[in-house]
Amino acid sequence: MLSEGLLVSAPGKVILHGEHAVVHGKVALAVALNLRTFLRLQPHSNGKVGLNLPNIGVKRAWDVARLQDLDTSFLERGDITEKVEKLKEVAGLPEDCADRERLAVLAFLYLYLSICRKQSALPSLDIAVWSELPTGAGLGSSAAYSVCLTAALLTLCEEIPNPLKDGEAAGRWTAEDLEVINQWAFQGERVIHGNPSGVDNAVSTWGGALRYQQGKISPLQRPPALKILLTNTKVPRSTKALVLGVRNRLLKFPEIVAPLLTSMDAISLECERVLGEMAAAPAPEHYLVLEELIDMNQHHLNALGVGHASLDQLCQVTMARGLHSKLTGAGGGGCGITLLRPGLEGPEVEATKQALTGCGFDCWETSVGAPGISIHTAASLDAPIRQALGGL
Repeated sequence: MLSEGLLVSAPGKVILHGEHAVVHGKVALAVALNLRTFLRLQPHSNGKVGLNLPNIGVKRAWDVARLQDLDTSFLERGDITEKVEKLKEVAGLPEDCADRERLAVLAFLYLYLSICRKQSALPSLDIAVWSELPTGAGLGSSAAYSVCLTAALLTLCEEIPNPLKDGEAAGRWTAEDLEVINQWAFQGERVIHGNPSGVDNAVSTWGGALRYQQGKISPLQRPPALKILLTNTKVPRSTKALVLGVRNRLLKFPEIVAPLLTSMDAISLECERVLGEMAAAPAPEHYLVLEELIDMNQHHLNALGVGHASLDQLCQVTMARGLHSKLTGAGGGGCGITLLRPGLEGPEVEATKQALTGCGFDCWETSVGAPGISIHTAASLDAPIRQALGGL
């Protein structure tokens, strides 16, 4: 078992194209969002295992000796619901604990006990996780959390090697090790979501861009990094209700809605083709095509009934500045993305951000196509991140 501390980070995700259509067997393109979740793991010998999640106000610790005495055979059998019920007993959380906090703790305990129980003794350690991602916004924050936990614990227990080389600021694991990370992270996601698609943890593990269709996930080769504005309208919505609304509209107007879904599939495929061309030699005309695809998809999503006045406002504010936006994820509020083409001046971007925050939205200038799970030296991380993880 490793004795030194570990620092890892994983990206969030946005759906570039294919939201809602993917539920009906069409292609979706998911891309890694360079708003990242950071994790610090510090082994020690105080007989405790501690978890600190400052974003959601969780700070808990357990006696390693008590966890060591548990019969953990339940982790190998039964369905995920039974495992979660058992983990609740282990966690000892108060009755009034909020769902988000409870699920984050249960996912941690599941991964800690499952990965570390093969060791002769459970390790004593502290884990702190801090994220640039807003939680509950459909940006893959829970998957980035699961991926970070998994990578750090597997590396600590030497189930996978530490890929950080002397003199390097960051390292990435091999494809084989990433597959192991992804499989474990999916189990963490199951604790949190019950029946996840596996897309979020795959994007967070591999980074770049992925194509998803009918359960099959395949990475795009060398997708370009695209600069975007990510805007959170902060309008709450129910993904379940929006998905049901599209299904009902399809049943009510099959000859209208089915062609819309087919057209959305074609948009995803065309975008995939353009991104493939851009990997070889990006050109200004590629951005013109991407902008048109964004506009068409947003109109299609409105036709499916998953738009919202806040998203219309986002599109109008950016269109007035010659920029192109669409919702990402379930719609009905939530988040939207705006493509920033190369050569856009800083003051123009800043003015757009100010106009959007003036609407009451949160706005980030970031990129998609980001690297997946990575390991870092402390010196390579910005001071605010080190501070958030406990002042490294």
